[in-house]
Amino acid sequence: MTNSERYLDSSFKASKSLTKTYSTSFSMGIFYLGKDIRNAIYAIYGFVRVADEIVDTFFEIDQSDKLDRFHQSTIESIKNSYSSNLILHAFQHVVNKYSIKIDLIESFISSMKTDLTEKSYDRESYEEYIYGSAEVVGLMCLHVFLNGDEKKYNELKHYAKKLGSAFQKVNFLRDFHEDYELKGRTYFPELEMNRTFDESSKKQIEMDIEKDFDEAIKGITKLPRSCCLGVYLAYSYYKKLLNKIKSTPASKILITRIRVNNFQKFLLLPSALLFSLFLRRS
Repeated sequence: MTNSERYLDSSFKASKSLTKTYSTSFSMGIFYLGKDIRNAIYAIYGFVRVADEIVDTFFEIDQSDKLDRFHQSTIESIKNSYSSNLILHAFQHVVNKYSIKIDLIESFISSMKTDLTEKSYDRESYEEYIYGSAEVVGLMCLHVFLNGDEKKYNELKHYAKKLGSAFQKVNFLRDFHEDYELKGRTYFPELEMNRTFDESSKKQIEMDIEKDFDEAIKGITKLPRSCCLGVYLAYSYYKKLLNKIKSTPASKILITRIRVNNFQKFLLLPSALLFSLFLRRS
């Protein structure tokens, strides 16, 4: 192994460690991807997580400046095929290897910048934010899953966007209390916290998410075998989380964070394995 290979290997390990620290659900899903694509998805998650932490955690710093610097470093790393930042080094390798489009990265950073300036959204800005913060991440992963098959990518990108959208909207509901109390944000359009967030508005939001899931599953069944099981596991986890949210009163959503414990997550595996086996036979 050359020094450059050792460095890249260390970069992937850093991304994997970051993923496992922050998300047991995504880590479980990635574990059940094909071995040859796991590192790439760890790298994408690592990149997304660092940017997200800049805007969501470190309020005592100049977040706008740090995000701008991170953005600049990202673009430079892609151009140079190198970064002294291990997370960015892993990410640039994936971007270059799988020809991930720069406009997807730009849209993601743009949504992260929005988090620093916007506290509420109308329908247009909400959909733009969802695209940049979540749908493009699904599209980045799709580039990896399909490894250059442009025809298949164009066929499945609609479904990848819907899955990313569903994940993000579930996150919004799950983190409702934290986003409002600590960050002063309300993502859902025309929603005034503690006034109109009642059972009726909650149900409307849930129905919208269900539509995204219904579309997304159509695409999951068409994914290569190397990634189908892992993606379906992530899908199952978020469906489980949504169902738990649906059974929770709106008044409780306002004051607590809804969770699915690790035991419940692992119980999703048998049905996911059956789903994968069914697809292989069909």
